[in-house]
Amino acid sequence: MRLRNLLLPVMFLWMAAGTAHADIRVGVDLSTTGPAAAIGIPSRNTVLMWPQTLGGQRAQYIILDDATDPAAAVRNVRRFITEDKVDVIVGPNITPNAIAALDAIAEGETPMVALAASASIVEPPGDPRRHWAFKMPQNDALMATLLTEHMANQGVKTVGFIGFNDAYGESWWREFSKMAEVRHLRVVGNERFGRTDTSVTGQVLKLISANPDAILIAGSGTPAVLPQKALDERGYKGRIYQTHGIASWDFLRVGGKDVEGTLFPTGPVVVARQLPDGHPVKTVALDFVTRYEAKYGTDTVTQFAGDAWGAWQLLDDASRRALKTGAQPGTRAFRHALRDAIESTRNLAVPNGVLNLSAQDHQGFDQRARVMGVVRNGRFAYAGDK
Repeated sequence: MRLRNLLLPVMFLWMAAGTAHADIRVGVDLSTTGPAAAIGIPSRNTVLMWPQTLGGQRAQYIILDDATDPAAAVRNVRRFITEDKVDVIVGPNITPNAIAALDAIAEGETPMVALAASASIVEPPGDPRRHWAFKMPQNDALMATLLTEHMANQGVKTVGFIGFNDAYGESWWREFSKMAEVRHLRVVGNERFGRTDTSVTGQVLKLISANPDAILIAGSGTPAVLPQKALDERGYKGRIYQTHGIASWDFLRVGGKDVEGTLFPTGPVVVARQLPDGHPVKTVALDFVTRYEAKYGTDTVTQFAGDAWGAWQLLDDASRRALKTGAQPGTRAFRHALRDAIESTRNLAVPNGVLNLSAQDHQGFDQRARVMGVVRNGRFAYAGDK
């Protein structure tokens, strides 16, 4: 009740802005408390910046917190569908919660644009549960390809792996191990840890004993700091890689000197100012960075904030086309038209890439959506594409 009461003023301001029968209603589920808060809060900050229209039609945005709990995410999604009668859902923003919501969106025939990373949210294509699911962050395979290419180019021969013991870690292990084999990288350890764990000493000692040239930590947000701190405390001197899930300022704050030198694949928005002038999304990314920093301060943009702005761009573009069918917001026909419009998005530049979606690809990014980043002097910096 306390959380719902806190959200009522936000809901009221936007809902009062237009006539209910004409508005496009958007349910936004985010993890703004719990272990994934470092991811959810920048996303919420961006949602609060969204224009009050979609496709030229007035919009309502209803924001709920799932507290990083898959069961709460499902309850929120079901509420959006059955009580709030939304036309589309944005979020959840972590993989376990987004996967948990698939049954609800399929039953409710309501499109969902997840802000979580794992390809398993939208794959395999053709799965009835995933017919309604789309997502903004880059697929693990796209990032794992760049990451393993960087490892090979840097002379890495052996790699240890430690990832979340949930769908995010499993998806990264699947894609990373596949690409490691292609790049002739030998994986010498495979460990897991929980988002709420307070110690990973046992797992880290096993990895260090294998003496790998590099270690990949497949985590996100501030929980991804734990293995890296443990590796530093135990004197590991090899290269440390992380995934695109770390690109939040809370990761830098919590990690401090222990995360200096971390290498990671990331979306262009995280290092927008340092991108080459010819980069295809630099202009769009810089425009968002300028808007976001004007509201929240210098050096506050994250991958997750950029994804949330891209979600609004995607829905704005798709809503315009869905409305042209004559279907009215608040109806089953409009939800179907909006789903189809999202799926047919072409050449839409957003802060983290260029979207080209299809029935076979509900994410839609290509190599223009990834660059290598490095933590340098306590900041995220551009490390090049190789």
